[in-house]
Amino acid sequence: MKNYKIMLILILSVLIVAALVHWFSRTKPVEVNVKPVAYGLVQDMVANTRAGTIKACRRAGISPSIGGQIARLPVKEGDKVQTGQLLMELWNDDLLAQLEQAQSEAISVEATAKQACITARAASREAKRQKELRINNLTSEEAVDRADSESRALQSACNAALTKNKVSQSRINVVRANLEKTRLKAPFTGTVAEVNGEIGEFVTPSPVGIPTPPSVDLVDVSCLYVSAPIDEVDAPQIRVDMPAKISLDAMAGKLFEGKVRRIAPYILELEKQARTIDVEVNFICPEDCEGMLPGYSADIEVILNESPSTLRIPTESILEGNKVLILTDNGLLEEREIHTGLSNWDWTEVTSGVVEGQLVVVSVEREGVTDGVAAVRETQANND
Repeated sequence: MKNYKIMLILILSVLIVAALVHWFSRTKPVEVNVKPVAYGLVQDMVANTRAGTIKACRRAGISPSIGGQIARLPVKEGDKVQTGQLLMELWNDDLLAQLEQAQSEAISVEATAKQACITARAASREAKRQKELRINNLTSEEAVDRADSESRALQSACNAALTKNKVSQSRINVVRANLEKTRLKAPFTGTVAEVNGEIGEFVTPSPVGIPTPPSVDLVDVSCLYVSAPIDEVDAPQIRVDMPAKISLDAMAGKLFEGKVRRIAPYILELEKQARTIDVEVNFICPEDCEGMLPGYSADIEVILNESPSTLRIPTESILEGNKVLILTDNGLLEEREIHTGLSNWDWTEVTSGVVEGQLVVVSVEREGVTDGVAAVRETQANND
Protein backbone atom coordinates (compact mmCIF):
# COMPACT_ATOMS: atom_id res chain seq x y z
CA MET A 1 0.00 0.00 0.00
CA LYS A 2 2.80 2.33 0.84
CA ASN A 3 4.53 1.68 -2.50
CA TYR A 4 1.23 2.36 -4.28
CA LYS A 5 0.95 5.83 -2.71
CA ILE A 6 4.53 6.67 -3.63
CA MET A 7 3.93 5.57 -7.22
CA LEU A 8 0.75 7.72 -7.42
CA ILE A 9 2.61 10.80 -6.12
CA LEU A 10 5.35 10.30 -8.71
CA ILE A 11 2.83 9.98 -11.56
CA LEU A 12 1.01 13.15 -10.44
CA SER A 13 4.29 15.04 -10.20
CA VAL A 14 5.25 14.03 -13.75
CA LEU A 15 1.87 15.10 -15.07
CA ILE A 16 2.10 18.50 -13.34
CA VAL A 17 5.62 19.11 -14.68
CA ALA A 18 4.50 18.11 -18.18
CA ALA A 19 1.54 20.48 -17.99
CA LEU A 20 3.74 23.32 -16.82
CA VAL A 21 6.27 22.68 -19.60
CA HIS A 22 3.47 22.68 -22.18
CA TRP A 23 1.99 25.90 -20.76
CA PHE A 24 5.22 27.85 -20.78
CA SER A 25 6.42 26.45 -24.10
CA ARG A 26 3.27 27.36 -26.04
CA THR A 27 3.47 30.27 -28.52
CA LYS A 28 2.14 33.52 -27.07
CA PRO A 29 -0.05 35.59 -29.49
CA VAL A 30 1.65 38.72 -30.82
CA GLU A 31 0.10 42.07 -30.03
CA VAL A 32 -0.88 44.07 -33.12
CA ASN A 33 -2.36 47.49 -33.79
CA VAL A 34 -5.26 47.25 -36.23
CA LYS A 35 -7.61 49.62 -38.04
CA PRO A 36 -10.96 48.73 -39.62
CA VAL A 37 -11.51 48.90 -43.38
CA ALA A 38 -14.01 51.73 -43.86
CA TYR A 39 -15.37 54.28 -46.32
CA GLY A 40 -13.92 57.78 -46.38
CA LEU A 41 -12.11 60.49 -48.34
CA VAL A 42 -8.93 59.65 -50.26
CA GLN A 43 -6.92 62.33 -52.06
CA ASP A 44 -4.06 61.97 -54.50
CA MET A 45 -1.57 64.73 -53.65
CA VAL A 46 1.95 65.96 -54.35
CA ALA A 47 3.95 67.91 -51.79
CA ASN A 48 6.92 70.25 -51.80
CA THR A 49 10.42 68.77 -51.61
CA ARG A 50 11.79 71.50 -49.32
CA ALA A 51 10.12 73.95 -46.98
CA GLY A 52 8.25 76.76 -48.70
CA THR A 53 7.95 80.37 -47.58
CA ILE A 54 5.00 82.65 -46.94
CA LYS A 55 5.29 85.79 -49.04
CA ALA A 56 3.27 88.99 -49.40
CA CYS A 57 1.42 89.63 -52.66
CA ARG A 58 2.88 93.15 -52.59
CA ARG A 59 6.24 93.94 -51.03
CA ALA A 60 8.57 96.76 -52.02
CA GLY A 61 12.03 97.72 -50.87
CA ILE A 62 12.06 101.43 -51.74
CA SER A 63 14.67 104.19 -51.53
CA PRO A 64 14.91 107.82 -52.69
CA SER A 65 16.01 108.16 -56.31
CA ILE A 66 18.69 110.67 -55.28
CA GLY A 67 21.22 110.81 -52.48
CA GLY A 68 21.03 113.17 -49.53
CA GLN A 69 20.78 113.66 -45.79
CA ILE A 70 17.70 112.35 -43.97
CA ALA A 71 15.80 115.32 -42.55
CA ARG A 72 12.47 113.72 -41.62
CA LEU A 73 11.53 110.14 -40.73
CA PRO A 74 7.85 110.22 -39.73
CA VAL A 75 7.35 106.42 -39.63
CA LYS A 76 8.88 103.55 -37.70
CA GLU A 77 8.94 99.78 -38.10
CA GLY A 78 5.51 98.25 -37.60
CA ASP A 79 3.56 101.37 -38.61
CA LYS A 80 0.63 100.95 -40.98
CA VAL A 81 0.69 103.53 -43.78
CA GLN A 82 -1.65 104.58 -46.58
CA THR A 83 -0.90 105.07 -50.26
CA GLY A 84 0.97 108.36 -50.77
CA GLN A 85 1.92 108.77 -47.11
CA LEU A 86 5.36 110.29 -46.47
CA LEU A 87 7.90 107.74 -45.27
CA MET A 88 11.17 109.68 -45.46
CA GLU A 89 12.30 113.16 -46.53
CA LEU A 90 15.81 114.30 -47.41
CA TRP A 91 17.21 117.78 -46.75
CA ASN A 92 15.69 120.02 -49.46
CA ASP A 93 15.87 123.64 -48.20
CA ASP A 94 17.67 124.66 -51.38
CA LEU A 95 14.92 123.24 -53.55
CA LEU A 96 12.24 124.90 -51.41
CA ALA A 97 14.03 128.24 -51.94
CA GLN A 98 14.21 127.59 -55.69
CA LEU A 99 10.50 126.78 -55.71
CA GLU A 100 9.66 130.01 -53.88
CA GLN A 101 11.82 132.00 -56.33
CA ALA A 102 10.24 130.30 -59.35
CA GLN A 103 6.74 130.96 -58.01
CA SER A 104 7.55 134.65 -57.44
CA GLU A 105 8.97 134.98 -60.93
CA ALA A 106 5.89 133.28 -62.32
CA ILE A 107 3.64 135.83 -60.58
CA SER A 108 5.68 138.68 -62.09
CA VAL A 109 5.65 137.14 -65.56
CA GLU A 110 1.92 136.51 -65.35
CA ALA A 111 1.26 140.15 -64.43
CA THR A 112 3.44 141.34 -67.33
CA ALA A 113 1.58 139.02 -69.71
CA LYS A 114 -1.78 140.35 -68.54
CA GLN A 115 -0.58 143.94 -69.09
CA ALA A 116 0.71 143.14 -72.60
CA CYS A 117 -2.49 141.39 -73.60
CA ILE A 118 -4.69 144.21 -72.28
CA THR A 119 -2.66 146.71 -74.35
CA ALA A 120 -2.89 144.41 -77.39
CA ARG A 121 -6.69 144.19 -77.09
CA ALA A 122 -6.93 148.00 -76.86
CA ALA A 123 -4.75 148.37 -79.95
CA SER A 124 -6.91 145.83 -81.79
CA ARG A 125 -10.05 147.85 -81.02
CA GLU A 126 -8.32 151.06 -82.18
CA ALA A 127 -7.29 149.44 -85.47
CA LYS A 128 -10.86 148.29 -86.05
CA ARG A 129 -12.14 151.81 -85.37
CA GLN A 130 -9.65 153.33 -87.82
CA LYS A 131 -10.83 150.95 -90.53
CA GLU A 132 -14.45 151.95 -90.00
CA LEU A 133 -13.48 155.67 -90.17
CA ARG A 134 -11.58 155.04 -93.40
CA ILE A 135 -14.70 153.61 -95.01
CA ASN A 136 -16.40 156.96 -94.41
CA ASN A 137 -13.28 158.91 -95.51
CA LEU A 138 -12.90 160.32 -92.01
CA THR A 139 -9.24 159.26 -91.61
CA SER A 140 -6.23 158.68 -93.81
CA GLU A 141 -4.89 155.37 -95.16
CA GLU A 142 -1.66 156.04 -93.31
CA ALA A 143 -3.45 156.20 -89.94
CA VAL A 144 -5.19 152.90 -90.66
CA ASP A 145 -1.89 151.18 -91.52
CA ARG A 146 -0.21 152.58 -88.42
CA ALA A 147 -3.04 151.40 -86.12
CA ASP A 148 -3.09 147.95 -87.71
CA SER A 149 0.69 147.50 -87.42
CA GLU A 150 0.66 148.62 -83.80
CA SER A 151 -2.18 146.17 -83.02
CA ARG A 152 -0.32 143.22 -84.55
CA ALA A 153 2.90 144.15 -82.79
CA LEU A 154 1.21 144.38 -79.41
CA GLN A 155 -0.60 141.05 -80.04
CA SER A 156 2.76 139.41 -80.72
CA ALA A 157 4.07 140.88 -77.50
CA CYS A 158 1.02 139.42 -75.72
CA ASN A 159 1.67 135.98 -77.22
CA ALA A 160 5.34 136.17 -76.23
CA ALA A 161 4.39 137.11 -72.67
CA LEU A 162 1.93 134.22 -72.48
CA THR A 163 4.61 131.82 -73.71
CA LYS A 164 7.04 133.19 -71.16
CA ASN A 165 4.38 132.61 -68.52
CA LYS A 166 4.13 128.93 -69.59
CA VAL A 167 7.91 128.64 -69.35
CA SER A 168 7.83 130.00 -65.81
CA GLN A 169 5.11 127.47 -64.88
CA SER A 170 7.22 124.68 -66.40
CA ARG A 171 10.16 125.85 -64.31
CA ILE A 172 7.98 125.55 -61.20
CA ASN A 173 7.04 121.99 -62.23
CA VAL A 174 10.72 121.08 -62.69
CA VAL A 175 11.58 122.34 -59.22
CA ARG A 176 8.59 120.51 -57.74
CA ALA A 177 9.66 117.29 -59.48
CA ASN A 178 13.15 117.62 -58.03
CA LEU A 179 11.59 118.34 -54.66
CA GLU A 180 9.49 115.16 -54.89
CA LYS A 181 12.68 113.15 -55.42
CA THR A 182 13.65 114.05 -51.86
CA ARG A 183 10.37 112.69 -50.49
CA LEU A 184 9.85 108.94 -50.24
CA LYS A 185 6.13 108.07 -50.25
CA ALA A 186 4.24 104.80 -49.85
CA PRO A 187 3.33 103.30 -53.26
CA PHE A 188 0.55 101.24 -51.65
CA THR A 189 -1.18 100.69 -48.32
CA GLY A 190 0.86 98.40 -46.09
CA THR A 191 3.02 97.91 -43.03
CA VAL A 192 6.56 99.24 -42.58
CA ALA A 193 8.67 96.11 -42.10
CA GLU A 194 12.09 97.76 -41.89
CA VAL A 195 13.64 101.23 -41.87
CA ASN A 196 17.31 101.56 -42.73
CA GLY A 197 18.50 105.00 -41.66
CA GLU A 198 18.24 107.66 -39.00
CA ILE A 199 17.74 111.43 -39.09
CA GLY A 200 21.04 113.07 -40.05
CA GLU A 201 22.40 110.04 -41.90
CA PHE A 202 23.14 110.13 -45.62
CA VAL A 203 21.53 107.80 -48.13
CA THR A 204 22.85 107.11 -51.60
CA PRO A 205 21.22 105.37 -54.57
CA SER A 206 22.39 101.82 -55.32
CA PRO A 207 25.15 101.68 -57.94
CA VAL A 208 24.16 99.84 -61.11
CA GLY A 209 24.44 96.09 -60.53
CA ILE A 210 25.20 96.44 -56.80
CA PRO A 211 22.06 96.00 -54.67
CA THR A 212 21.99 97.76 -51.30
CA PRO A 213 19.44 97.52 -48.45
CA PRO A 214 16.34 99.62 -49.16
CA SER A 215 15.65 102.69 -47.06
CA VAL A 216 12.16 101.37 -46.28
CA ASP A 217 10.79 97.84 -46.68
CA LEU A 218 7.01 98.07 -47.16
CA VAL A 219 4.79 94.96 -46.97
CA ASP A 220 1.09 94.51 -47.69
CA VAL A 221 0.21 91.72 -45.23
CA SER A 222 -3.48 91.76 -46.22
CA CYS A 223 -2.63 89.35 -49.05
CA LEU A 224 -0.29 86.41 -48.45
CA TYR A 225 0.64 83.29 -50.43
CA VAL A 226 3.04 80.34 -50.17
CA SER A 227 5.88 79.72 -52.59
CA ALA A 228 7.32 76.19 -52.42
CA PRO A 229 9.49 73.94 -54.64
CA ILE A 230 7.87 70.86 -56.21
CA ASP A 231 9.92 68.02 -57.72
CA GLU A 232 10.19 68.20 -61.51
CA VAL A 233 8.66 64.71 -61.76
CA ASP A 234 5.41 65.95 -60.20
CA ALA A 235 5.32 69.30 -62.01
CA PRO A 236 3.45 68.15 -65.18
CA GLN A 237 0.44 67.05 -63.07
CA ILE A 238 -0.12 70.45 -61.47
CA ARG A 239 -2.46 73.07 -62.93
CA VAL A 240 -3.44 76.60 -61.92
CA ASP A 241 -6.59 76.74 -59.70
CA MET A 242 -6.05 73.22 -58.33
CA PRO A 243 -7.03 72.95 -54.63
CA ALA A 244 -4.25 72.63 -52.08
CA LYS A 245 -3.61 72.30 -48.36
CA ILE A 246 -1.19 74.52 -46.46
CA SER A 247 0.51 73.74 -43.14
CA LEU A 248 2.84 75.91 -41.05
CA ASP A 249 5.46 74.93 -38.51
CA ALA A 250 4.41 77.97 -36.49
CA MET A 251 0.80 76.70 -36.34
CA ALA A 252 1.28 72.96 -35.89
CA GLY A 253 -1.76 70.75 -36.34
CA LYS A 254 -3.72 73.31 -38.36
CA LEU A 255 -4.43 72.99 -42.08
CA PHE A 256 -5.43 75.89 -44.34
CA GLU A 257 -7.30 75.64 -47.62
CA GLY A 258 -5.54 77.05 -50.66
CA LYS A 259 -5.55 77.23 -54.44
CA VAL A 260 -2.66 77.16 -56.92
CA ARG A 261 -2.16 80.70 -58.25
CA ARG A 262 1.01 80.34 -60.33
CA ILE A 263 3.41 77.72 -61.64
CA ALA A 264 6.89 78.96 -62.54
CA PRO A 265 7.63 78.72 -66.28
CA TYR A 266 11.07 77.18 -65.73
CA ILE A 267 12.84 74.47 -63.72
CA LEU A 268 15.32 75.45 -61.01
CA GLU A 269 18.68 73.79 -61.52
CA LEU A 270 20.71 73.98 -58.31
CA GLU A 271 23.96 72.10 -57.77
CA LYS A 272 23.69 69.01 -55.53
CA GLN A 273 19.90 69.34 -55.32
CA ALA A 274 16.99 67.76 -57.14
CA ARG A 275 15.57 69.91 -59.90
CA THR A 276 12.37 71.62 -58.82
CA ILE A 277 9.74 74.07 -59.97
CA ASP A 278 8.32 76.85 -57.80
CA VAL A 279 4.57 76.63 -57.19
CA GLU A 280 2.62 79.46 -55.56
CA VAL A 281 -0.55 78.80 -53.54
CA ASN A 282 -3.05 81.42 -52.35
CA PHE A 283 -4.95 81.19 -49.06
CA ILE A 284 -8.63 80.79 -49.99
CA CYS A 285 -9.86 82.58 -46.86
CA PRO A 286 -8.01 85.88 -46.26
CA GLU A 287 -9.14 85.87 -42.61
CA ASP A 288 -6.98 82.75 -42.12
CA CYS A 289 -3.92 84.95 -42.58
CA GLU A 290 -4.53 86.82 -39.34
CA GLY A 291 -1.35 86.65 -37.28
CA MET A 292 0.78 85.29 -40.12
CA LEU A 293 3.96 87.03 -41.16
CA PRO A 294 5.89 86.93 -44.43
CA GLY A 295 8.88 84.65 -44.02
CA TYR A 296 7.13 81.86 -42.09
CA SER A 297 8.07 78.39 -43.35
CA ALA A 298 5.17 76.48 -44.88
CA ASP A 299 4.40 73.25 -46.71
CA ILE A 300 1.88 72.67 -49.48
CA GLU A 301 0.02 69.61 -50.72
CA VAL A 302 -1.56 70.06 -54.14
CA ILE A 303 -4.65 67.86 -54.56
CA LEU A 304 -4.50 66.21 -58.00
CA ASN A 305 -7.59 64.01 -57.63
CA GLU A 306 -9.93 62.74 -54.91
CA SER A 307 -12.60 60.18 -54.11
CA PRO A 308 -14.98 61.63 -51.49
CA SER A 309 -16.36 58.30 -50.22
CA THR A 310 -14.44 55.18 -51.10
CA LEU A 311 -13.23 52.02 -49.35
CA ARG A 312 -9.89 52.85 -47.77
CA ILE A 313 -7.16 51.53 -45.48
CA PRO A 314 -4.20 53.21 -43.76
CA THR A 315 -1.28 53.47 -46.19
CA GLU A 316 1.15 52.28 -43.50
CA SER A 317 -0.60 48.88 -43.46
CA ILE A 318 0.40 48.00 -47.03
CA LEU A 319 3.25 45.49 -47.41
CA GLU A 320 5.52 44.96 -50.40
CA GLY A 321 3.65 43.53 -53.36
CA ASN A 322 0.37 45.28 -52.47
CA LYS A 323 -0.46 42.91 -49.61
CA VAL A 324 -1.99 43.43 -46.17
CA LEU A 325 -2.39 41.35 -43.02
CA ILE A 326 -5.93 40.76 -41.77
CA LEU A 327 -6.71 39.81 -38.17
CA THR A 328 -9.32 37.06 -38.57
CA ASP A 329 -12.10 36.17 -36.16
CA ASN A 330 -10.19 33.06 -35.01
CA GLY A 331 -7.22 35.18 -33.86
CA LEU A 332 -4.83 34.41 -36.72
CA LEU A 333 -3.12 36.80 -39.14
CA GLU A 334 -3.99 36.19 -42.78
CA GLU A 335 -2.16 37.75 -45.74
CA ARG A 336 -4.33 39.24 -48.49
CA GLU A 337 -3.44 40.70 -51.86
CA ILE A 338 -5.26 43.93 -52.68
CA HIS A 339 -5.81 46.23 -55.64
CA THR A 340 -5.49 49.96 -54.97
CA GLY A 341 -6.56 53.27 -56.48
CA LEU A 342 -5.79 56.77 -55.22
CA SER A 343 -3.27 57.03 -52.42
CA ASN A 344 -1.50 59.50 -50.14
CA TRP A 345 0.63 59.35 -47.01
CA ASP A 346 -2.38 58.62 -44.77
CA TRP A 347 -4.94 56.65 -46.78
CA THR A 348 -5.08 54.33 -49.79
CA GLU A 349 -8.16 53.48 -51.83
CA VAL A 350 -8.86 49.73 -52.09
CA THR A 351 -10.77 48.43 -55.11
CA SER A 352 -10.63 44.71 -54.19
CA GLY A 353 -9.10 42.24 -51.72
CA VAL A 354 -10.77 43.39 -48.48
CA VAL A 355 -14.27 44.36 -47.38
CA GLU A 356 -15.68 46.93 -45.02
CA GLY A 357 -15.23 46.10 -41.33
CA GLN A 358 -12.23 43.80 -41.66
CA LEU A 359 -9.27 44.63 -39.43
CA VAL A 360 -5.96 45.39 -41.16
CA VAL A 361 -2.69 45.39 -39.24
CA VAL A 362 -0.87 48.75 -39.20
CA SER A 363 1.97 47.65 -36.90
CA VAL A 364 3.53 45.57 -39.67
CA GLU A 365 7.12 46.29 -38.61
CA ARG A 366 6.82 44.53 -35.25
CA GLU A 367 8.74 41.33 -34.67
CA GLY A 368 6.70 38.20 -35.20
CA VAL A 369 3.95 39.87 -37.23
CA THR A 370 3.60 37.57 -40.22
CA ASP A 371 1.09 35.42 -42.05
CA GLY A 372 -0.46 32.56 -40.03
CA VAL A 373 0.61 33.53 -36.51
CA ALA A 374 -1.76 33.98 -33.59
CA ALA A 375 -2.38 37.60 -32.75
CA VAL A 376 -4.41 39.80 -30.44
CA ARG A 377 -5.37 43.46 -30.63
CA GLU A 378 -3.37 45.84 -28.43
CA THR A 379 -6.41 47.15 -26.63
CA GLN A 380 -7.66 43.61 -26.06
CA ALA A 381 -4.24 42.48 -24.76
CA ASN A 382 -4.13 45.41 -22.35
CA ASN A 383 -7.63 44.61 -21.09
CA ASP A 384 -6.64 40.98 -20.53
